Amino acid sequence: MQYEKMLGGALAASAIAAMLALAVPSSAQTGADPNAAPNPYRLDEGWAKLPAGRHWGATFGISVDRSDGRSMWAFDRCEQQTFCGDSHLAPIFHFDPTGKVIANFGADMFAAPHGLFADRAGNVWVTDFQIRNGKGYTVRKFSPDGKLLMTLGKDGVAGDNDSHDLFNAPSNVLIAPDDSIFIGDGHGIVDGKPTNARIVHLTKDGKFIKAWGHRGTDPGEFETPHMLAMDSMGRLFVADRGNNRIQIFDQEGRYLTEWKQFGRPSGVYINKNDIIYVSDSTSNEKTNPGFMQGIRIGSAKDGRVAAFIPETKELNALEGVAADDDGNVYGGYTNTPNFTKGGPPEVNFRRWVKK
Repeated sequence: MQYEKMLGGALAASAIAAMLALAVPSSAQTGADPNAAPNPYRLDEGWAKLPAGRHWGATFGISVDRSDGRSMWAFDRCEQQTFCGDSHLAPIFHFDPTGKVIANFGADMFAAPHGLFADRAGNVWVTDFQIRNGKGYTVRKFSPDGKLLMTLGKDGVAGDNDSHDLFNAPSNVLIAPDDSIFIGDGHGIVDGKPTNARIVHLTKDGKFIKAWGHRGTDPGEFETPHMLAMDSMGRLFVADRGNNRIQIFDQEGRYLTEWKQFGRPSGVYINKNDIIYVSDSTSNEKTNPGFMQGIRIGSAKDGRVAAFIPETKELNALEGVAADDDGNVYGGYTNTPNFTKGGPPEVNFRRWVKK
């Protein structure tokens, strides 16, 4: 029985939480070396084809279009490292399965593009995680052709943990099966100040339901709720990057468990078959000893790592991750735009296919 159906049944909330906790193993049960998993993929270099004269900026926000399972969305920083600044470039791209751009919009609306989620209706949701020139700290919803449908938060205005209509460095957004909205609100230290570290749950119309979490290292606390994903049971997976873990909750915010075997997670994506893809862009001997950077792939059901796409030394900051229904894996990079270093302009949005 699916989790959302259980919520509507007669089972008590505490019983539901207990059942789900039993279904999720601890990281200690997985055992295997996360760097030793095989790599059954090869790089499909140059898959995404930008318009002539356009180059990639930092690109964390990537997502498969859940309405078709094969086209891809990407959210870049207007050819820049961190901010769109005074650029008039449109940062939201939609690619068909061949890598051709079929939509490009969002110019003059964002300070620092970050998270992106494409919902089942084909709409695209994006987060703006820094403030510049009166813009930023919003979550926006667009139709597939770029019509602005909803804005959550206020441009250039930060909200603390007691404000439910404002955000402070929103990292990502997720739309649940019931169309309610989950937002990972916070991105560590921004401009020298700590941001929020919480999950905010809203109705599909943007009305506040509840929020949970604050800065810390204990269960249910966060350093950076950097990315959100949901499995087929309705469990919410949070990439708590600064704490080197994925935390797993039910939709009421009850903590279930945490996993550390997928590395220091910047991005997490779960497909409809409960295959989990986790990008690790910051592990090293200081931050997370024993873990290499790359994409770890496994099961959201038992937490076992089955495959590993290692990062190359030439590139780094592989933060975004997604997969299409054909099993192709996608990565978004937030390093210095590669065209300035003589590399190919396609390198900040890459695809891997099965060997």
